[in-house]
Amino acid sequence: SMQNYKELKVWEKAHLFTLDVYRFSDSFPKTETYGLTNQLRRASSSIAANIAEGCGKNTQPDLANFLNVSLGSANEAEYFILLAKDLKYLSEQNYDELNKLVNEIKAMLISLISKVRG
Repeated sequence: SMQNYKELKVWEKAHLFTLDVYRFSDSFPKTETYGLTNQLRRASSSIAANIAEGCGKNTQPDLANFLNVSLGSANEAEYFILLAKDLKYLSEQNYDELNKLVNEIKAMLISLISKVRG
């Protein structure tokens, strides 16, 4: 396989992002359990999960495809946290923390994808 995903900085950051998302979304309204809470948690955990799965593949194009799926999930999560903030489910402070993290993750993924596709 390509590499140990746990050694990738971007995987580490994506994992931290997911832990924060779970923590902060605990206080979302119970009516959102199968709505926004679930969508945001799925999108965020998908970032790290696809990095991990991609690292288990044997070819660069395979890895690049999984990293691309991660990037799509990061874009989705970025929208869901904005929605959560505008619905007043997330404080400005928690939103800022998550938004900063997800944008760092996106930048790292974009650079990793271009390196892998190199």
